[in-house]
Amino acid sequence: MATLKKSARKKSASSAQQDNLQAQAQRLSKNLSESAQQVWLAGVGAFGRAQAEGSKLFETLVKEGLSLEQTTRKLAGGRVDAVRDAVESTVGQARERASDTWDRLEKVFEDRVQRALRRLEVPSREDLGALLDRVDALNAELRRLGGAPSARKPARKAAPAVKKAAATKKATAAKRAPAGAKRTSTKRAAKKNAG
Repeated sequence: MATLKKSARKKSASSAQQDNLQAQAQRLSKNLSESAQQVWLAGVGAFGRAQAEGSKLFETLVKEGLSLEQTTRKLAGGRVDAVRDAVESTVGQARERASDTWDRLEKVFEDRVQRALRRLEVPSREDLGALLDRVDALNAELRRLGGAPSARKPARKAAPAVKKAAATKKATAAKRAPAGAKRTSTKRAAKKNAG
């Protein structure tokens, strides 16, 4: 019987515990439901206040945004001008460098062409000018000695194509003839012109 009493005591203690736990659960459930109700009411109150003050808040935010935009544009405008000036300066320097480089390249090209023409024994402008001066002097000497005046115009007024053709002809003849033959052909040409 003693065991029955012990088990009855245990059952009554555990039933008291269960009742206690059940009471705590009900209190907790009531507290949670009250808290949820308060959160809901706070949300509804915030929504109502936001509706009432929302238009005012929106207008205030728009005004602040406009002032920030104007300030930013002023700052950016000044920087854009500075950047534009820097870019224009850099572009100007690049143009100058390119122009200088182009001029140097042009000069190198002209020098190389001139050297190649000399190697090919093509007469230069100065050589042709000296030759024309010599022809003019010879014509003047012929007129002075009583020869018939030349029917053709002085060689200086000849068209550039004629000068070029004469130079090419002379260069071709110079290439073909040996060095000693050049002098005799020049003398023969002078005698032919004189006679």
